[in-house]
Amino acid sequence: MNVTIRACVAGDERALALVGKATFLETYAGTLERADLLHHCDIEHGEPRYAAWLKTPGYRLWLAEVEGGAPVGYAVLGPVDLPIETTVRDMELKRIYLLHRFEGLGVGRRLMDTALEAAAKTSASRLLLGVYGENRRALAFYARHGFTEAGHKTVAIGSTVYDDLVLGRPL
Repeated sequence: MNVTIRACVAGDERALALVGKATFLETYAGTLERADLLHHCDIEHGEPRYAAWLKTPGYRLWLAEVEGGAPVGYAVLGPVDLPIETTVRDMELKRIYLLHRFEGLGVGRRLMDTALEAAAKTSASRLLLGVYGENRRALAFYARHGFTEAGHKTVAIGSTVYDDLVLGRPL
């Protein structure tokens, strides 16, 4: 199946929100309580979140689409907002999401390569990201791309607090 990756523009927030909600549900259904899952998706994966990122200097977003333009994944690169010691030359991979059906086809690798190349072009020295510490598939994916543990953070979703890892990779 032919999948293209392109830089996002204003107007892509609906497609980004759709993929964000779908992939979050695919990954965390059965882990989070219904109300917490729905609330998190409304806030963190709503169109306003993506519209704001698309307008904010220092953010770059890419959309993976199949023939016909249906969105199947995306990546978001931006300034670091993680609770670890960083430098001004660090960047954060805020999100890299892909529908499960498209995993194993090289699309995730292509999204990661796109983000890594863009970060390197900004003269960033390190790319950081946060990941749920129990998400074994994501951890394996990041390890294959040279990420190692750089710290920890907690994330509250509803009344539950989760321990996440912060991973980093030199550029």
